[in-house]
Amino acid sequence: MRVGLFGGSFNPIHFGHLRGAEEVRETLELDLIYFIPAAAPPHKPDAVLAPAAHRLQMVELAAKGNRHFLVSDVEVRRGGRSFTIDTVRHFIATMRGRPDLYLLMGNDQFNELDTWKSCDELVSLCNIAVHTRGAVHEKPALAALSRFGYVQKEAHFEHPSGYTLSFIPTTFLPISATWIREILQRRRSIHYLVPADVAEYIRRHNLY
Repeated sequence: MRVGLFGGSFNPIHFGHLRGAEEVRETLELDLIYFIPAAAPPHKPDAVLAPAAHRLQMVELAAKGNRHFLVSDVEVRRGGRSFTIDTVRHFIATMRGRPDLYLLMGNDQFNELDTWKSCDELVSLCNIAVHTRGAVHEKPALAALSRFGYVQKEAHFEHPSGYTLSFIPTTFLPISATWIREILQRRRSIHYLVPADVAEYIRRHNLY
């Protein structure tokens, strides 16, 4: 089984997240993608976050209806700073049959990967799938590739451990969670930027 892990603050989740995940899933033929809301993102210590329970609920609302999308509350239950290495270790230890894991991230995250906790161990435990904004032709930083010892193969890069690094062009949707929160602060509509159930949840709970 091929399983994707897609973590983030999802503050809130929006169609950019969902469409990017769907295109990566199709390209890599993933069986499942787990959306994993962070309790407290370590690279966003000053971020204004909705409570983790609310962000988890919004992700569950957004993912319903897609049989390939699941939601994990592992980082919310663990609490504290959410480190990806701990989450990957959790899935390796708890999933039956040792599935082929793919860690999903954006190009900007990959270029900062050397600042992540236990980053050398992380790239030796799973495949990495970087979703790039196809419309603007994002390129990986050569320093990041050489830092971890990736070698280019035909359609991907390979780590000495045998795990792969793939760059997947995805449709660029100019939507960000920051922009959505700004729109909400101006008391404007966010319909068609987030799933309808998410928009209603935000309205009902007076988030942001």
